[in-house]
Amino acid sequence: MKLATLRLPGRTTAARIDGDQAVEIVAPDVGALLAGPGWRDAAAAADGPRHPLSTADLAPVVPRPGKIICVGLNYRNHILEMGRELPEYPTLFAKFAEALAGPYDEIALPAVSQAMDWEAELAVIIGTEARNVSPEQAEASIAGYSVINDVTARDYQNRTLQWLQGKTFEASTPFGPFLVTPDELEGVAMTMWCEVDGEVMQEADTSDLVFGPAQLISYVSEILTLRPGDVIATGTPGGVGHARKPPRYLGDGSKVVTRIAGVGELVNVARRDG
Repeated sequence: MKLATLRLPGRTTAARIDGDQAVEIVAPDVGALLAGPGWRDAAAAADGPRHPLSTADLAPVVPRPGKIICVGLNYRNHILEMGRELPEYPTLFAKFAEALAGPYDEIALPAVSQAMDWEAELAVIIGTEARNVSPEQAEASIAGYSVINDVTARDYQNRTLQWLQGKTFEASTPFGPFLVTPDELEGVAMTMWCEVDGEVMQEADTSDLVFGPAQLISYVSEILTLRPGDVIATGTPGGVGHARKPPRYLGDGSKVVTRIAGVGELVNVARRDG
């Protein structure tokens, strides 16, 4: 099953994707749907108004997650290109909901930063509460997967040892287009690409992750309770602009396409604020 959040006049709604149609579900967005009991059955049984997917205005698939936990340095090739050793534990930081943008929205380039960089990532969306769970137990808490691009202001990120300030500029992080449930992805090699202005910058398989989704959920659940609608951005592979020689960053009008096989595609144009 694939789920999305649609923007409609004066409201948003959760929707199930049936081929080229988006079928309304009685919930204001996917996050609200996941928070309710029996969300899978409710989504599968929904028979609300239908909208052509080709013209649908999609919001971030979970517009306001309670938590967005991000993982740094989690692909072997990216760790090596950054000149670091493989970590013993996940590197965690946070992002706020204000940073999210829809799958086809513009990426806001803040006037104060000249070093906005792309970071294609697999997003894991939580479907059931998880606290102190083992990796085996963690699998059952996954509602589905999505695509996220953790666009990063490298100049702000590197001002201090703490990364937050470079990671959560408003409207900089496209997220979606769908939540794809795990059963849809059985046997699918989730290869990921990021293209900037038609040039492939990142290409990797999620099998290159140091810490997989279940390991991350288990680890984070030792620290706090993960709740339905929470999001874990699992980290980016090699090929980011900051690691290039010379470094390369997004400019006004840059077109960014972020794609994960079986999961979906983001298409966003970067626009300079001010």
